[in-house]
Amino acid sequence: MSSPSTGATGTHGDAAESAGSAPTRRHTALPKARILIEALPWLTRHHGRTVVIKFGGNAMVDEELKAAFAQDVVFLRHAGLRPVVVHGGGPQINAQLDRLGLTSEFRAGLRVTTPETMEVVRMVLAGQVQRELVGLLNRHGPLAVGMTGEDAHLMTATRRWAEVDGERIDLGRVGDVTAIDTGAVTALLDDGRIPVISSIARSTEDHHVYNVNADTAAAALAAALGAETLMVLTDVEGLYADWPRSEEVISELTASELEQLLPGLASGMVPKMEGCLHAVRNGVRTARVIDGRVQHSILLEIFTDEGVGTMVVPDPPPGAGRTGHTGPGTPTHSEPGGRP
Repeated sequence: MSSPSTGATGTHGDAAESAGSAPTRRHTALPKARILIEALPWLTRHHGRTVVIKFGGNAMVDEELKAAFAQDVVFLRHAGLRPVVVHGGGPQINAQLDRLGLTSEFRAGLRVTTPETMEVVRMVLAGQVQRELVGLLNRHGPLAVGMTGEDAHLMTATRRWAEVDGERIDLGRVGDVTAIDTGAVTALLDDGRIPVISSIARSTEDHHVYNVNADTAAAALAAALGAETLMVLTDVEGLYADWPRSEEVISELTASELEQLLPGLASGMVPKMEGCLHAVRNGVRTARVIDGRVQHSILLEIFTDEGVGTMVVPDPPPGAGRTGHTGPGTPTHSEPGGRP
C-alpha cells in the first residue's frame, strides 16, 4: 500500500507539473498576442475608413493567392474597415481571346479594344472574374456584391487616346473615367457589404461600353469615395529605384517625386503609378503598390510596422518639409511604426 505521505507527494508533484506547464502554454501563444498588439494603432486609425483595392496580377490566377486575398478583404471588413474591390482580368481576357482566335495588342500599356474584343472583355470581367471573386468572399459570409461600372451610372467614360513617339493612337473602345456616381457603392458599404466592381463603363457620348484600365478605375473611385488608402496589387515588389540596374524598392515617395519618375517607367507600371498620383492629388491619404504574389500582402501592408511595397503620399504643405526620407527601404517617421 502507498503511504499517505507518498500519495500526498504524488499529488503535489502533479500540481507542480501542471503549474509549470501553464507558463509554457502562455509563452507559445505570446507571439500571436504581440502581432495583434502591433496591429492596434492601425486598427484604431483605419476603423470606419474606406480602402479601395485593385485586384490583379498573379493573385488573380493562383488559387492559393486568390483564397488569401479573399481572407484579407474579409478580415478588413470584420476589423471595421470598409473595403471596396476593383478588378481587371488581363490573363483571363487573353486566354479567352486566344480561344476565339482574336489577337491582343497593347499600346502605351493599354489594350487596343475593338468592338469584338470589347464583347469578350465585358463577358470575362462581369461573367467570370467577378463571379469567382464574389464567390470566394462569400464563403466567409453574405458580404460581397458584384457590380460593374455600368451599374447605377457608377462610372462614365469618354474615349481615351494614347500617344506613342509623338503620334496619337486610337485605342478603340478604351475609356477614361470622367464622372463617378458613388451612391450605389456607398449604400452597399453602409449596409456592411463589400462591393466588387468590374472596370468597364458606359459613355454618354456614343452609348458604347468602354474598357477602362482597372488601375485607372480604382484610382478614380478611391478619389470619389474619399478613401483613406488605394492599394494596387501587382507582380513586382513595388517601384524600383533604378530598374533594371537595381532591384531596390522605393519605400515611400511624394506625388511630385513620382511625377518626375513617370516618364522613365516601364509601360506596364505607368497606369498603376498614374493612378496612385491621381489618388493622392485628389484627397486619398496614401496610395500603395504592393506585391500580390505574397500571401496576405494586404494585411502586411496595413497592419504591420514594416509594411511592404511602395507608398505614395501627397506633397507636404509649402514650408512644412518632409517628415522622413525617400529611397529604398527608408520609411518616414510621421506615424508609429514608420509608415503612415
